[in-house]
Amino acid sequence: DKDVMKRLLRDASIPIADFLTFSSHQKQSIRFKAVAGTLGIPLFVKPANLGSSVGISKVRTAAAFSKAVETAFLYDRKIIIEESIVGREIECSVLGNERPVASVPGEVVSNPEHHDFYSYEAKYIDEKGATLVIPARLPGEITAAVRKMAVRAYTTLCCEGMARVDFFLKTDGTLVVNEINTIPGFTAISMYPKLWEATGKPYSQLITELIELAIRRFEEENRLRTTVGEDV
Repeated sequence: DKDVMKRLLRDASIPIADFLTFSSHQKQSIRFKAVAGTLGIPLFVKPANLGSSVGISKVRTAAAFSKAVETAFLYDRKIIIEESIVGREIECSVLGNERPVASVPGEVVSNPEHHDFYSYEAKYIDEKGATLVIPARLPGEITAAVRKMAVRAYTTLCCEGMARVDFFLKTDGTLVVNEINTIPGFTAISMYPKLWEATGKPYSQLITELIELAIRRFEEENRLRTTVGEDV
């Protein structure tokens, strides 16, 4: 839930893009002028609970905004509207339960001649939609900051097992968390395993560690009581 995610990150003082949230019963009260006055133009309109950029629109006009809101509500009963952040798109894989660790970061370089943003089409349909740079070409201090903030976001949201944390790196060096993907792509060409491979953890080892993490979590949860009785 991107709305809940953003509120938890904000409360933990982790930088995020400004946003507004609307439920389906508020649909008729959403006004482009008011939203643009708060968040600026362009805007991103998204279903609150969905991935792979499905149902997401980047809008600059009132007409496009109305269509974007209609589209987002096709996929969820709640939507978020975000300010647009200009910056490099950086991604970082995180692995672990109580003591998570982060991979080296990678970068998604979108092709502006083909797509206005890293859309569903750019990700899965257009082979020239974007390029993955692994590891990302970043100064050492920025790489360290990305990895540290990725773990902070992961633990703030009580994640376990795996997740991929996506950032924007602004021109002034500021990092903004875009979102966390708790079920990242996991094919041999997906960003999540490729980042771990670049960190020194090959695919087979990564699979093994994820299975071990799941078993440990199951064993810990299995020790918890599920009935009410006398204390031991």
